[in-house]
Amino acid sequence: MSEAVKDVLRVICESLQIPTIIILILLIAVSVVMLGSIIAEFFTDHRKLKTSIPELIDILQGKNSEEMEVSINSARILKRQKRALTYLLRRGSYPDNTREALARQLIADEEARYRKITKISDIVARVAPMFGLMGTLIPLGPGLIALGQGDTKTLSDSLLIAFDTTVAGLVTGAISYVISGIRKGWYESYMVALETLMETVLEEQTQERMKEGRP
Repeated sequence: MSEAVKDVLRVICESLQIPTIIILILLIAVSVVMLGSIIAEFFTDHRKLKTSIPELIDILQGKNSEEMEVSINSARILKRQKRALTYLLRRGSYPDNTREALARQLIADEEARYRKITKISDIVARVAPMFGLMGTLIPLGPGLIALGQGDTKTLSDSLLIAFDTTVAGLVTGAISYVISGIRKGWYESYMVALETLMETVLEEQTQERMKEGRP
């Protein structure tokens, strides 16, 4: 009975070898795509961020909504930041509580978008080494059996698969970990800048309403 159970377990483990290798190949492809996307993101977005947020805040002081919109659209910040700020600026007639709630919603939407992007690299960074370890251990069973039978060719093939999957899993996990870390740093600075600018816009709109005698 015990031998039958061991045989079933061995068959199950050996049947996982091909799916494990396929998943590793897919994870490698995902990491390559993410590497290309972060390089493209650097040149299309991050590198173009030239405007100092404190300087932009100074520029916005004392301006009405129309003037702030012109200054924001001419600033070298992210297009998504411009869209969110412009959307808020054009709702200046809303009550203060409504505008504050709208600002929180816009910020939450941006955070959700950034979390969705970094979640992929986080998952790959955690999962790839696991599948690399599985790809290492699964071929060792047949390899040890081959060693006991003096079959060096099967042993060498098993060890080669084990080493290849280990390296593939570690490299994929490392690339994804670095990408995730870089993006989280970028996105954190983006969110701080957006929150600061939205607070400035809300405050300036409140001051504008007070000057005009509106509630």
